[in-house]
Amino acid sequence: MKKIFYLITLISVVFTSCHADLDQVPTDPDLFTEIDVFKDTESAKSALAKIYASLAITGQIGPDGDPDIDPSLIDEGFSQYTRILYTLNVCSTDEAVVGWGDPGLPNIHEMSWDINNPWTQGMYFRLAQVVSFSNSFIENAAELASSNAEAAYFVGEARFLRAYAYLQLMDMYANVPLVTSVTSELPLQSNRQELFSFVESELNDVSGILPESRSNEYGRVDRVAAWALLTRLYLNAPVYVGSDMSSDVIANAEKVLSSTYSINTNDGNGNGSAYDELFLADNNVNGAQNEFIFVVQFDGLNSQSWGGGTFMVHAPIGGSMDASQFGVNGGWAGLRTTKALVDKFEYSVTGTNGDGHPTAWSDSRAMFHTDGQNYEMAKVAPFKEGYGVTKFRNVDVNGNAGSDSSGNHVDTDLAIIRLAEVYLNYAEAATKGAGSLSTAADLINQLRSRAGAPLISSSDLNSNFVLDERARELYWEGQRRSDLIRHNKFVTSNYMWPFKAGAAQGKATDEYRRIFPIPEAVLLVNPNLTQNPNY
Repeated sequence: MKKIFYLITLISVVFTSCHADLDQVPTDPDLFTEIDVFKDTESAKSALAKIYASLAITGQIGPDGDPDIDPSLIDEGFSQYTRILYTLNVCSTDEAVVGWGDPGLPNIHEMSWDINNPWTQGMYFRLAQVVSFSNSFIENAAELASSNAEAAYFVGEARFLRAYAYLQLMDMYANVPLVTSVTSELPLQSNRQELFSFVESELNDVSGILPESRSNEYGRVDRVAAWALLTRLYLNAPVYVGSDMSSDVIANAEKVLSSTYSINTNDGNGNGSAYDELFLADNNVNGAQNEFIFVVQFDGLNSQSWGGGTFMVHAPIGGSMDASQFGVNGGWAGLRTTKALVDKFEYSVTGTNGDGHPTAWSDSRAMFHTDGQNYEMAKVAPFKEGYGVTKFRNVDVNGNAGSDSSGNHVDTDLAIIRLAEVYLNYAEAATKGAGSLSTAADLINQLRSRAGAPLISSSDLNSNFVLDERARELYWEGQRRSDLIRHNKFVTSNYMWPFKAGAAQGKATDEYRRIFPIPEAVLLVNPNLTQNPNY
């Protein structure tokens, strides 16, 4: 799949377009035609790779220079999907602060974004691109798929990717157009109930179409991905549609648990924990791949961008941190975490400094750099404020750096869904009366045992414990904002963290900031759409 992934620009002409809404007709400016691309499975597979690639790269010629998204809306280097996902879903929470002053970026942690914020705009257009590419592929591959089983798998994968994009659009923007075909007509606005029903139906349907568990190539989804994403959808149903669907979380989680995916327990570097190997340059082969249900692939030589793994490794390095230990040529001195995340590991503190602040932990998931860093943040911008995070590295289990000898771009793949999340989804649903609390405790103990954390009993389980365990296991993986919203702790006074909504000790903010504004550029194109309330 990676070899196909590197060749996608040869086929990308079928899909290249300016995405002002979810309904854009892809253009064909170069030599290939749709007939050429979809004449056989090998060519169609390259076109499918372009959809996957839209989550990993930002344009046609490398890290910058020919962007997929209008650079007047967002800088190409910023526009990579997982980088925007991190910015919106992590930097807006207790898990991270960023000290850079790029346009619109300080507003994310301050919760003061407006309708022209580059990051909220960039995410909408990136997801719209996934929808557009998917719609084009599904329509053009239909004839080939009708008589070819492999092509039918391709269509199922494109439908999954489209459903994933719509789940994210529904989560972040609530009311967006639902477009499932290539059209030049301006679509009407849909609501969360309509979008929820579509995503639910699509995932249930493709779960019977996609390949069996782990029978697809690494980096491509199978039917387990559909079940896993359904657990996420149903877990958030109270937010999306006002219904508790915990029993549906359990039903789909049990299918995932019965699959051939497994928690990575391979301690290949002999450091006493297998957790860190999920975030190394060789996580496609070191055992972590057994846990990855849906992953975005990166390669330091062949799929370069200023987002993805490159961002996750470079951006948190600063202060006294040694970039060579991370397999790169330097740090960007931007990302740190707040004491609110650090305190989630209070039970495992094994060392403190002269001020009594923690500096060492027995839980191996507490991957913090403390030397020269302040536990108590006086302000956001200086890198010394807040602890560093050492979770993502561009080295393999033996400490060898990634493939890009310049040290610029990294090989570390990023998991969008991994098995640990499904364990935690099951556990949270169990605290609501579905499933088994005993099973939930066992699943969490598998994660805690891997990290060297104390085991728990079912009597320890409640919704707040599971929320904290999600932070310990999944921090910086792009889910925290949704988790806090689901627990009514994102914009409310129920939970505070440093500089929440711009206040040093944190403060509540407006309820409408649970969702982001629809970009003004989209509203100008499509008069059928109405802005989200209060924006």
